[in-house]
Amino acid sequence: MESRTVTTPGGDVHVRIGGPESRFTVLLLPDADESAEAYDVVCERLHNSDLRTVVVDAGASLTSADVFALLDALALPWVHLAGSGTGAELAWAVASGRFGRFASLVVADRGHPAVPDHAGVVRDPAAPPAEVPTTIVIGDATRRAEADASMRYVTGEFRVVELDGVASVPAEAPADFASAIALRTGSW
Repeated sequence: MESRTVTTPGGDVHVRIGGPESRFTVLLLPDADESAEAYDVVCERLHNSDLRTVVVDAGASLTSADVFALLDALALPWVHLAGSGTGAELAWAVASGRFGRFASLVVADRGHPAVPDHAGVVRDPAAPPAEVPTTIVIGDATRRAEADASMRYVTGEFRVVELDGVASVPAEAPADFASAIALRTGSW
């Protein structure tokens, strides 16, 4: 995979870009403690599905403005968005209330910021709905209520994929995560 550094309002961001030249690109936002390498198997599967990937390297502390600057710098006007943990929180933030920049949203273990999470915490009660087809992949049943409650904050098609006993979806269930992403890139 090719490594690039992109300057954003928040500073330089390192990304890994790979896969075939394709009209479909997936922006992957890892959790704060995940390295970009944690997505290698996910990316390999996405590349086999004729998808190009852009993975933000570990340690990047991005804001919504940084994500849009990153997409502009890479000349990516339209992407599929996926993330886990804090990367999923950022994915919700950039996809919510912004129609037309993102084709789909797939998040692991995070519901919409306006619903209580598995610990009962609401991250942003004023967060607008996501206006894209959305899939939430949960690693265990403790997040099911959070995922189900998120449906009222998604104006596109919505689905939940529940796995059993998975602490880190991208690392421990890369085939399931990649499948959820690949299914969102299709027009079926």
